[in-house]
Amino acid sequence: MSKQSASPSSALRAETLRKQIEHANYRYHVLDDPEIPDADYDALMRELEALEADHPELITPDSPTRRVGARALGGFAEVRHALPMLSLGNAFEQDGGNDRERYRDVSEFERRIEQTLGRREPAFSVEPKLDGLAISLRYENGVFVQGATRGDGETGEEVTANLRTVRAIPLRLRGEGWPRVLEVRGEVIMLRKDFEAFNAYAREHGEKPLANPRNGAAGSLRQLDPAITAKRKLSFYAYAVGAVEGGELPDTHSKTLQKLREWGFPVSGEVDVATGFDGLIAYFRRIGAKRDKLPYDIDGVVYKLDDYAGQREMGFVARAPRWAIAHKFPAQEQSTTVEAIEIQIGRTGAATPVARLAPVQVAGVTVTNATLHNADQVARLDVRVGDTVIVRRAGDVIPEVVRVIPEHRPAQTHAWKMPTHCPVCGSALVREEGEAAWRCSGGLICAAQRKEALIHFASRRALDIEGIGERFVDALVDFGYVHTPADLYKLTLNDFLEMKQRADERDGTVPETVKAGKIATKWAENLLQAIEASKKTTLSRFLYALGIVHIGESTAKTLASWLGRLEWVRSMPAPILRELPDIGDEVAGSIAAFFRQDGNRAVVDALLAEGITLSDESEPSPRLHQKLSQAVLLENAGINGIGQRNAELLATHFSSMGKLYSSGSTHWITAGLPQHAAVSLDEFFADTERRSALLEAEAAMHRLLAAAPQADVVTALPLAGQTAVLTGTLSGMGRDEAKEKLEALGAKVAGSVSKKTSFVVAGEAAGSKLDKAQELGVEVWDEARLLDLFKQHGI
Repeated sequence: MSKQSASPSSALRAETLRKQIEHANYRYHVLDDPEIPDADYDALMRELEALEADHPELITPDSPTRRVGARALGGFAEVRHALPMLSLGNAFEQDGGNDRERYRDVSEFERRIEQTLGRREPAFSVEPKLDGLAISLRYENGVFVQGATRGDGETGEEVTANLRTVRAIPLRLRGEGWPRVLEVRGEVIMLRKDFEAFNAYAREHGEKPLANPRNGAAGSLRQLDPAITAKRKLSFYAYAVGAVEGGELPDTHSKTLQKLREWGFPVSGEVDVATGFDGLIAYFRRIGAKRDKLPYDIDGVVYKLDDYAGQREMGFVARAPRWAIAHKFPAQEQSTTVEAIEIQIGRTGAATPVARLAPVQVAGVTVTNATLHNADQVARLDVRVGDTVIVRRAGDVIPEVVRVIPEHRPAQTHAWKMPTHCPVCGSALVREEGEAAWRCSGGLICAAQRKEALIHFASRRALDIEGIGERFVDALVDFGYVHTPADLYKLTLNDFLEMKQRADERDGTVPETVKAGKIATKWAENLLQAIEASKKTTLSRFLYALGIVHIGESTAKTLASWLGRLEWVRSMPAPILRELPDIGDEVAGSIAAFFRQDGNRAVVDALLAEGITLSDESEPSPRLHQKLSQAVLLENAGINGIGQRNAELLATHFSSMGKLYSSGSTHWITAGLPQHAAVSLDEFFADTERRSALLEAEAAMHRLLAAAPQADVVTALPLAGQTAVLTGTLSGMGRDEAKEKLEALGAKVAGSVSKKTSFVVAGEAAGSKLDKAQELGVEVWDEARLLDLFKQHGI
């Protein structure tokens, strides 16, 4: 039986989940500063996986189910993995009476392997799931030549110099018989004793302690200066191999791990072999019982089908192996009391309620703060100051309050209410309709968001200021040189040199050349040149660079192509913005709210005053004449009984919103409006705020349409109305460049192939999308045809 097509609500939910997961990935993998517990992240991922399994048409190429993690930022070179570093599916404990019910995910995993391979009780290599940073080590002729982080699974960061400081990693292999090229995968971690020692030293010397061992490992490896990494004692455990050339490995995973030990790689002493479902659960319980006594943090165990032939036969699904799974431990809990509830503004502006707690030990860590996630969660739990609560260290990362013990509640407590203004910058806290999160609306002026705003502003797809990465932004903000993106354009050579000197002195990394009186300036001159070059940009890049919530590159391009000029974008109310393609209520409200904030407007004005020029500004699109009308605004105002037919009826009889309002219900009914719709319209106009918004939208529409040329003066784009899909590798250009050029010719570039696809461009190693196109009879182009098209149109 074929599956039903996804409903609009399912499609919207999938898109929302993707955004939440990618944001969580960014916090976890890029910033090393997680915002939600692992348990919540796992729940989001499982919900999205289930949606996409039921409705494959919802799958997009950038879905986090098709990814391992977010791409890292910083100054490291990119490394493309010879074999992808894949993610694992997760297994969790369920409600149930027996083991098969409680560990249903593991049971189904093991049974699927039995049925596919036709074996009873297959053997598995089992190991603890280390909580650190996944890396890949490349050896050529026995010598360590390159190390990289996992990154997004396909491409990571080269951190060879930093990895060489980890003494557990052999620089030259021991023994004999290793392949000419050997890629070893494993985890860089910080042992608990090393973590405690580092934090004791940091507290003693007034430095910032590390949040947990996992952050300690990840943050240490991503230091641009290997000398800093070397000061932090890191460890390494190998758990797999990647590319192998010029040699052979044993035929099972467990024997390969033994071989890696012989060649000098540390392998966890808890690695073992288990048989069948009962063996897996016995291992899970054994490791769980000794979890707190292990020298390192773990958050579960990993089961891998032991023999490689069986692995190859099982294959992969959604870029995860079908022959391996991670079995997560339940989160650990303790009770304590709430001493205060405060608002914490995250780097992206999210306002998160945080419970300040009486100190309590949870999973071996003293917990004094716990996230309450959002205002809805506080209300649902009814958490109050003075309450006794259960705290869970979910995923062993961020503690969270999971429930209140009402019988311990003291008398005269009060329900908590969300503040109206940001505690950092004083801007209004806003909550979009249908959203759980509140956000600070002062995106460009809020100190809590300052670093994130600057990193995003300077990123490659925004203003593309080469060299302004996370490390420089940290120093520029910490030392007070930059408060908003506009301040970047005021920096001088002396500012950069002084900043670098202060940062080096703070970090204890002053170069010997500087101590000798030799000051390098070329790097600072390059930065100033990059900043100056960024002044000439496009409207879409500039809009994207502002970091408006929900505004990605595609939405920025829509705003630029339809509205033409920055002045129109910043002055349009939400009812006008939501009429543009692919911009709904949530996005339109976010854009309008951003430009309503005086602080944000002031920063935009300052950027323009510093010389930012938008090279492609134009008149508003003539297509607006077909998009906007009085009837459209009425129809979408959310008035009961005013659909398309009645909206057009009213627009025909009343030439403006003002005349419609002043005429009254008697005239509306005389014009043919049904009684119930007239009552709803009367109630709508009685609401001063809603009436004013509609009148403002009408005035803005007339201004915009007066500036937009008529459609007959514009030549249609050659690919207008067509949908293209890119697949495989293009030798002449990157996918991003090809996408931009196709969009410039009027095409919409989609991520998946459907009956609505006009053509598919297939490069080298084109995969399932090409197969799908051929199955549906969609036209397929090769790269030569695409390049000819671009050449014909001079792009």
